[in-house]
Amino acid sequence: FDLICIGGGSGGIACAKRSAISYNKKVLCIERSRLGGTCVNVGCVPKKVMWSAAHIAHTVKHDMEHYGFSTEGEVKLDFPKLKQARDKYVKRLNGIYASGFEKAGVQCVFGEATFVDEHTVQVTDKDGQVTNYRGDKLLIATGGRPHFPPGEGIEEYCISSDGFFDLEELPKVAVVVGAGYIAVELAGVLNSLGSETHLVVRKGRALREFDPMISEALDNEMVKAGIFIHRNTNGVAKVTSDGGDKKNVTLHSGDVIYNADVVLMAAGRVPNTEDLCTDCEWAPNTEKLHLEKCGVKITPRKYVVVDEYQNTNVENIYALGDVCGVVELTPMAIAAGRRLADRLFSSNPIQATAKVSYECVPTVVFSHPTIGTCGLTEPKAIEKYGKDNVKVYTSRFSDSHYGIFDVKPEDKPKTVMKLVCVGPDEKVVGIHVMGMGSDEMMQGFGVAMKMGATKADLDSCVAIHPTASEELVTMGTWGMSPQESGAKVSPLNGAPAAEPRLN
Repeated sequence: FDLICIGGGSGGIACAKRSAISYNKKVLCIERSRLGGTCVNVGCVPKKVMWSAAHIAHTVKHDMEHYGFSTEGEVKLDFPKLKQARDKYVKRLNGIYASGFEKAGVQCVFGEATFVDEHTVQVTDKDGQVTNYRGDKLLIATGGRPHFPPGEGIEEYCISSDGFFDLEELPKVAVVVGAGYIAVELAGVLNSLGSETHLVVRKGRALREFDPMISEALDNEMVKAGIFIHRNTNGVAKVTSDGGDKKNVTLHSGDVIYNADVVLMAAGRVPNTEDLCTDCEWAPNTEKLHLEKCGVKITPRKYVVVDEYQNTNVENIYALGDVCGVVELTPMAIAAGRRLADRLFSSNPIQATAKVSYECVPTVVFSHPTIGTCGLTEPKAIEKYGKDNVKVYTSRFSDSHYGIFDVKPEDKPKTVMKLVCVGPDEKVVGIHVMGMGSDEMMQGFGVAMKMGATKADLDSCVAIHPTASEELVTMGTWGMSPQESGAKVSPLNGAPAAEPRLN
């Protein structure tokens, strides 16, 4: 084979199909489970389905009556029906990926892959049959998976974020442990669907790596929504059974949460590499890539070491996606996979240095409410550029959706926004939003940031009214920022739009 991709997730599929379709290469993809990887099977896709269900539940419970709607009797969730429809959708996507491989001419085999040497991979299928495959170039795109922290009864009585999608019934009482985006997303889903939800964080609040304005605002909204947040716990000490189906969760702080139906550990993920770190209590022990046989280096945390071009230390072996631990997002892995294929196989000299950019990556947290963010937080900008060079614009308001709600202004859900600007040109280095619609508005502003937008560039775009996103182009005293543009053709001061270049 010209290329062997180990891992049939987002990054591996993208690289395999690009290599086969665009460059007519002979490609093999090895997958041990279901095509699509974490995102399609136990990540982004089924998570968004559950978020949508929770959003509908929230609308029915909290918003509908304010708009004059009423229902006779109780609106009930048929959780098994929701799960069946979601799983059917995921299975259909698995088939679409398989069909895509067939049309692209990519050969796909299922089984556990291990390295024999730098050009040979051994695959053991579900029946125990072993086959060796040789490739000129090999890509490691095996992704990551949840891990359980140490503690009595944690592995025995807890589920992971993967296990969340195996639930057959909505739990009456759920405990979610973690402070990252997975934890706040699943806590929000469970709470909105009707579970009594407890969120356990090690320190003061969740999403500590996000801009403080955003993490504080989400914390406030989660509390108002009824989520019980257990703070400064230093994590879970042990989980015990009451002898039946209920679990009791003891925290390192001494607090105990009784009678939980589900305890969901969302305390982080680890890369799917070989168990080379036997003294690491969190190390996965089911992945057997045997990287020592090909000489690929890994970090102490078992991520594959790569440079900006996805090269490992072995000349013909590459790695991308979550297994590298840089930016662990599905679209990031897809972009990296396509750019790697371009660099390896294109005859165009421009592609000889093709790589993906890990800067200004827009991302969304499907919390309740959602978060959209791109670029540096205010503390990171100050750390990088100095406090005197950073100027920040902020806004806090209630979305017009809540305008007719007959409740106190302080009780209406809030939208918060922040622009982080740097230098005399006020170049935008960070955009952070929490509130209704932030998930859909961030993509366009991400494009603006990638193109080097300044605050004046944002002001030059006429606002769309009435929307929440218009606030991002009207912050501060509109039009009074330094009149400097980051655009190739300046849009400032009523300048005409750039004309396309013709052949």
